[in-house]
Amino acid sequence: MVRFFYAFFLSFAMVARLSARVNGAGPTGALAALALAAAGWRVQLFDPIPRQRLLEVQRAYAFTHSSRRFLQRLGLWEALAPHLSGFAQLHLVDGALGREVGFRSSDLGPLAAAANPGAQHLTSPAAVGWIGSHGPLMALLLERLEANPAIAVVLGGKAGPPAPPGQGAGFDLVVAADGADSPTRREQGIGQWHHSYAQACLTVQVGLRGAATDQAWEILRPEGPFAVLPMGVGRHQLVWSAPVWRCRKLESLSDTAFLDALAGALPELLQPEVLFDRPRSFPVALQLARRLHRGSTVLVGDSAHRCHPVGGQGLNLGWRDVQALMDLAEKASAGRLAPHRLGAAYGRRRWPDVLLTLALTDLLVRLFSNRQPLLLPLRALALVGLRHSAALRRLALGPMTLGPWPLPFRFSVPGAGNPGGMPALSPPGEPW
Repeated sequence: MVRFFYAFFLSFAMVARLSARVNGAGPTGALAALALAAAGWRVQLFDPIPRQRLLEVQRAYAFTHSSRRFLQRLGLWEALAPHLSGFAQLHLVDGALGREVGFRSSDLGPLAAAANPGAQHLTSPAAVGWIGSHGPLMALLLERLEANPAIAVVLGGKAGPPAPPGQGAGFDLVVAADGADSPTRREQGIGQWHHSYAQACLTVQVGLRGAATDQAWEILRPEGPFAVLPMGVGRHQLVWSAPVWRCRKLESLSDTAFLDALAGALPELLQPEVLFDRPRSFPVALQLARRLHRGSTVLVGDSAHRCHPVGGQGLNLGWRDVQALMDLAEKASAGRLAPHRLGAAYGRRRWPDVLLTLALTDLLVRLFSNRQPLLLPLRALALVGLRHSAALRRLALGPMTLGPWPLPFRFSVPGAGNPGGMPALSPPGEPW
């Protein structure tokens, strides 16, 4: 009887549309606002950065199948696909050993097809992944946001006083999507683990001779990973990880000197010809919030976690946060989940994926960014196994492009009695 009256009260309360505030209008925050509106919520999207500055960010992203299927769900993929460059091959190279292994979309097996029923009509459905620039993505997101009557977009203004810890200031949900140095996370008193790598990451777009337009490279060099990503005919995005001092030196070189240095770092097949922009470097760190929610506030994207750029996992991991949030928001709209329980449910759902992805990227960097004699035979054995076993290639590629859920097992989350908090894997302190 008590359960009946609780369910009746909950369904009655759902007649009043639930409301959310999203702090941060970058790609992850903008997508969160669209996802919550699609789930039946009223949404306010806030960012102190003006609209034009949001569009002017110079950056490229790697999109995996997990992001593609979510964009399809929101009706965004077909509009974005013409602005993306798909790659059907990914070459993984061990720079110290001089060995490589190639991955193709067929190595995903039925996993990609299961994630993408009816995708035959889309651009490059057989791709391993896609590369796209920030500008077209952000323009599409802002266009859809401004056309949605359930979303109020507030850009370039002041946020007003912060809500007390755990409170939503009149909203049923507050979503922190305001970056790695999230003001919302700090206001909620949520700490984080932080590990700075002894590397920086340098990005630049170049023209390469000898590079196929449908082929990406991940070169695991002793000084750090080096990604070569196709951006269309005659243009490639480079993501070059190296010691901080080396990245600073590379930034200061003339165009000719930089191209010479670049030629020495790339495989002989790839010959740099022209720079399309100036190299820019940024520090690389691993960050993880100690909680993914507090009260009615949840953390998504860089506000919750950051990982090394190897494998292009950052944006895709954040968008899987948003997908999980949308699933729970739909349940709340339908009266199957009390809004005040949404944050805890989100935390429990996201920990396995976040921990696995951060662990995998960190392991790749630690295993391959060195010349340790004891590790070289292990790396050689791993590459031989990958070259000769489709099952191993699928096992390696699946979690990186589809998330951990296609794996033949599900993770149970230790510490489930600590809703929204990190599973009790280690005492407080720096775990890496």
